[in-house]
Amino acid sequence: MLRLFLGFMTVLLLVACTSKKEEALLQVYTDKINYHKQLQKTEKAILSDRNTSMAILTASYQFRPTKDKNDIRPEVFIVAVQFDDPQSQAIDFKASTVTEAESDFILTLEGQKASKVNVLAKGDERLKDISFVTPWGKYYEVTFPHTAKKQFKLYFESKQYGKSELSFSKVAKFVYSKKGF
Repeated sequence: MLRLFLGFMTVLLLVACTSKKEEALLQVYTDKINYHKQLQKTEKAILSDRNTSMAILTASYQFRPTKDKNDIRPEVFIVAVQFDDPQSQAIDFKASTVTEAESDFILTLEGQKASKVNVLAKGDERLKDISFVTPWGKYYEVTFPHTAKKQFKLYFESKQYGKSELSFSKVAKFVYSKKGF
């Protein structure tokens, strides 16, 4: 009888304590669900010189799955670039924007340059759910030609500071993980 009473009191205590905060937690999560979905498809690359970062690029993949098996939509990213060196402010997204001799940094998707680049203002609606919005960053919507691959890499490189790669996937990344849980 004592065990039954103690078991009942323990369950009652756990249910009473968690139910008050559970609703508040669920409300905060549902308010920011788009933010969390965007955060899952966000990667960061840092190019550095002797342990000092020279450029930081953060990219968020804007893919929304559809039921269409022949989906040939272009690959769209929201990209933030922050330069520590005030001398190097040129990034080459497309062949027509900056010549490779002038550019300090180059961004490619599996070896292809962007087909379209839009500079985004700080108050742009597309930045609302993006996690890396800062007052000092420069923001772009970068569109690359469609890739049939389900898993691909975005390369951020500099002749002076090297190369960094960001891995993206059209499905959840754990699908491609070989590690067991």
